[in-house]
Amino acid sequence: MRLSIFVAAFLLLFAACSDDTMREQLPDDANIAFRKDGTLSFVRNGEDVATIDIEIAESDSARTRGLMQRTSLPEMSGMLFIFAREEPQSFWMGNTPLALDLIFVNSDSQIVDIDKYNKPYSSESIVSDAPAQYVVEVPAGFTDMHGISESDRVKWSRSDND
Repeated sequence: MRLSIFVAAFLLLFAACSDDTMREQLPDDANIAFRKDGTLSFVRNGEDVATIDIEIAESDSARTRGLMQRTSLPEMSGMLFIFAREEPQSFWMGNTPLALDLIFVNSDSQIVDIDKYNKPYSSESIVSDAPAQYVVEVPAGFTDMHGISESDRVKWSRSDND
């Protein structure tokens, strides 16, 4: 009887901990500050629909880290991932405490896929439905709130301080 109680307690503890295996524990003051590298506008029929400040991830290490461990983003901001080639892109939300919309953009700056409301800390792959050279991550709900859709375009520029 004691053994079965011990085994049940162990399995319960293991199951509770397994939900947190993707989460890296950080001190409360370890939030990574947003770094404005430029701006990005979502464009429809030549008109800007919304403009955000962007942090740019273009090195392998910056793309790998992405928005991991970020507990917040300033209003109207996101991250732009730049890849060397236009090809199907794959992301995941491990160690990412923010729910995000992922916007996949081809080399002609056209949005080719949007994956909305991605669950924090998920290990599921998020793969673009079409080849993309850029990916924009914004807080979940942003694309619905601003009516961003496939076939819209993006235009972006770096800040002068780069």
